[in-house]
Amino acid sequence: MIEPEPASGENYLSCAHGLRSWIFTLDHKRIGVMYLVSVLTSLLLGGIFAMLIRTELLTPDKTIMEADTYNQMFTLHGAVMIFLFIIPSIPAAFGNFALPIMLGAKDVAFPKLNLCSYYLYVFGAVFALVSIATGGVDTGWTFYTPYSTETGTSVIAMTLGAFILGFSSIFTGLNFIVSIHRLRPPGMTWFRMPLFLWALYATSIIQVLATPVLGITLLLLIVERALGVGIFDPALGGDPVLYQHFFWFYSHPAVYIMILPAMGIISELVSVFSHKHIFGYKFIAYSSVAIAILGFLVWGHHMFTSGQSGLANVIFSALTFTVSIPSAIKVFNWLATMYKGSISLQTPMCYALSFIFLFGIGGLTGLFLGALSTNIHLHDTYFVVAHFHYVMMGGTLIAFIGGLHYWWPKITGRMYSELWGRIACLIVFVGFNATFFSQFVMGSQGMPRRYYNYASQYHGYHVFSTVGSFLLAVGLVMVAVYLVHSLFRGKRAPANPWGGGSLEWRCSSPPRHDNFAEPPTVGDCYDYSDLEYDAKTGGYITTQERNA
Repeated sequence: MIEPEPASGENYLSCAHGLRSWIFTLDHKRIGVMYLVSVLTSLLLGGIFAMLIRTELLTPDKTIMEADTYNQMFTLHGAVMIFLFIIPSIPAAFGNFALPIMLGAKDVAFPKLNLCSYYLYVFGAVFALVSIATGGVDTGWTFYTPYSTETGTSVIAMTLGAFILGFSSIFTGLNFIVSIHRLRPPGMTWFRMPLFLWALYATSIIQVLATPVLGITLLLLIVERALGVGIFDPALGGDPVLYQHFFWFYSHPAVYIMILPAMGIISELVSVFSHKHIFGYKFIAYSSVAIAILGFLVWGHHMFTSGQSGLANVIFSALTFTVSIPSAIKVFNWLATMYKGSISLQTPMCYALSFIFLFGIGGLTGLFLGALSTNIHLHDTYFVVAHFHYVMMGGTLIAFIGGLHYWWPKITGRMYSELWGRIACLIVFVGFNATFFSQFVMGSQGMPRRYYNYASQYHGYHVFSTVGSFLLAVGLVMVAVYLVHSLFRGKRAPANPWGGGSLEWRCSSPPRHDNFAEPPTVGDCYDYSDLEYDAKTGGYITTQERNA
């Protein structure tokens, strides 16, 4: 049963006014919106740095900046996109907004901790960006030692910023775990939860267990740099490879912090826009947990050339291939869900299809990097850059944009232009492939990553990649323009514009302050047999509501 529209002034956006009502809000929906604005700002900053990098690489020699500036630009791009956008984007923005409503709850388990998490994110982000702007950091986003202990740039301030961001991630993960355990309504067993919640649950486990390792590693780096204690620097009796082990023990699970929520979004989109029950629900749910567990065991595949033993290399290679199995399960189940479904190619589904294609390429190219024989040749080349971006940007960013379009009517109460949505999706898809597929080719031919100057034999590939990046930027700007336009000129959104079956589509658009006037009835969130399109409202209603 879909709740009627609340009386004027009752939805979460208009129930209170003024800056103070947002700054001190405990409403998970408003906190989610503030996270959304923050991560989109970070995406804009990271994208600007990316465009500056690609513009510099347009020619083999200097184009627009000096080598030192270039080093700082790719450090900025990596740090901002990883720590400020990709890791917090889906869990913090969409997780905060949708998780309690999907549970039929009024809020997360710890609303004050939720607000604290947001301000820790903001404080850590500002701290890191100010330190970079004042002193610069040129180590790359991984802060590899011993260079990060020797450079004269603001490494201590930057790593302290990342340390603070880690607390925000841990608190958010704790909040989600407790919310899913304690706030599920009667009738919502573990295997009646939306798959997006399974993905957030598995992600939260990784956040809570892995993030402290990064925090300790960054503290050790700060201690070594500030006090001269030999931990990672060989000149002081330390071991730089130890830093790599610590860093990647967090950072490879962090890859799944980035991609698991994206997979959760795709599970929702594929089922809703195929108007068909998700295929293999339990396999997709268990595969999220399997990815979370196996993600802790494969960090050594980043270090095949670091001098670790041959036996360790073989074990990490085997585990790397193993972790691909639960990811493949998801892809096959999504395809099986679409088989003979009534597919509706609305904008969110276009991004879901783009995700499956791009993530498929990203996953399959990972096989070359997981195999010892080919990894030695491809290590530290543009092949790795392309693979990483196909998984992280072709995966997480594309799913994020798909989720943004999917929940936009629920968040804002407004509909956007479907025509412009599809056109922008096509431009983003073409621009992305032009940017990064060419990097597979030059990487396989030996083009090293992070280089400021390069041999003329790679010039054509870099030109093609840079042109593609500008096309990609045009597509993303188009998305921003028509979404902002919809806030002022978009038609009012119905409660259930897509025909979704999970609980967030049972409340009004935008939701009331307390989400539901009375606890909703829990059913199968992937059963669409009782929903039909209503031309009067432009959304989906139940058969009972139509008859009434």
